[in-house]
Formats: sequence, structure tokens, C-alpha cells
Amino acid sequence: MIRYSKTADERREAGSVECWLLHGAVGLAADWRDTGAALAARGTGTRAVDLWRFLDCRPMPLPEFGKALSAEAAGEVTRGSGRVLCGYSMGGRLALHALLADASPWQGAVIVSAHPGLEDADERAARLAADADLAARALAGDWAAFLDDWNSQPVLAGGAVGDGGDPHRRAARLRQRRREIARSFLDWSLGAQEPLWDRLAGIRIPVLWITGAEDPKFTALAGRAAAIMPDARHLVIDGAGHRVPWQNPAAFQDALDGFTRTGNDVS
Repeated sequence: MIRYSKTADERREAGSVECWLLHGAVGLAADWRDTGAALAARGTGTRAVDLWRFLDCRPMPLPEFGKALSAEAAGEVTRGSGRVLCGYSMGGRLALHALLADASPWQGAVIVSAHPGLEDADERAARLAADADLAARALAGDWAAFLDDWNSQPVLAGGAVGDGGDPHRRAARLRQRRREIARSFLDWSLGAQEPLWDRLAGIRIPVLWITGAEDPKFTALAGRAAAIMPDARHLVIDGAGHRVPWQNPAAFQDALDGFTRTGNDVS
């Protein structure tokens, strides 16, 4: 049974470890339903976080989000042995900021198809400009066209993120959060993110980076990041591109379940 908390978070209680799941840009907590059900069946609890609630009332820069999420997790009583944080794409970047927050409460982390940051100032400026345009379109443009253009990006080719198998329902739910989605393209833009490469070595908990074999750009980024961190591994999953959890769900769920249980059991 799904339990709702913190507005639209979706929580499944099972076992002694809880895995917090952070969705991607133009995403929903509900995107993780299949993953949550699969992990619960294997004895791992999950909490799919509605990231848009953090942008409900005011802007929230990336470092502030990291502190807020970690403080929220630390302030909740857990009856089990701990928490693992998993983030996909934008959610993976947000997860990195949570891991770098003071007094981080996480025992392990899985980072999926995420970018530690652009190192060139001109690239960051160009990304900020491009994301500002996306923010304007998300806030006031034709919603269906915005979603079509978003999903037609080459990096997202080869699979869709669904909500109960009904893309129209998912589009309608996303439209209800268009203000927060627009704000995310400003506050959480890759262009607004200070590059984290020099700080990755400070994340000392076990970390598993996951990328799809058909996503060479993010596979290269993950390989470089994992090599910097003291307790990190990189897993490349065949039959998937950027949207690994939905393009090869069986392999992704096996990897996430194995890591969540032991902190290092992946194959």
C-alpha cells in the first residue's frame, strides 16, 4: 500500500532500509511507482519525493535544497538500519548536494545519469540562457508542445517515463506543477550549479553510479566521477540510454536492490 506524506511523496514501508527516490526534470514522484513496488516486494522500503514541493513558495538554490532534504531525513525517526538516497538526472544532481550537506544522514547513494557540473563558465552561461527559455515556455507556453519538445531531445530517446501506463494522465499532473517546473529550470539549472568535481572526494559513503550503455556522454561523466570518490563504483546497464530506470527496469531494480541491501552488491 502506498502512503502519502509531505504533500505528494509516495512511501512504501518494507524491511529495515528505506530508499529515498528523487525524480528527474519534468518528472513526478509517481515515476518511481514500479521501482517502489519492486523494491518493496524484495523487502526494501521506498520514499519517492515530490521535488516540486520544495519550490512551492519560494526559490531554493541547489545547496539550500541539499541542506533541506538532509535535515528533513535526519529529523524523521527510522525504525530500520538507515537510508539510501537515489536520484535520477536532475534528481541525481540534487542528491549530490544532499550528500555534501553538513550532517548528511545517508548511509549510501545511487546516482543515475547525473552531471557533477559544467567546468567552463561560458558553458554554464549558455546553459542558463537555454534553461531560462525553457522556464518561460513551461510557465506560459503551450503545455503539450513543451512536453513534446522536452521528450524529443536526443538524450532522452528510446523510452518514456510513464504514470500507470497513461501518458495523458501524467501530462495533466505535470501541468498542475508547471509553476514549480518552470522555477526548477532557473534554480536547479545545470548552469546555476557550481561544479562539484573538486568536492566529490569528500563523499565517503558507498556510492553506486548507474548509466545506460547507450548514453556515452553520461557514462563518461560517471566513470570520471566514480574514480574520484573513495568508495564508489560505476555500473553500465545494457539496453538503456539516459532513462535507465524505465528503459531497462529489471536490471536497474536488481542493481538498486542489491546496493540498498549491502552497499556494494552489484553485478
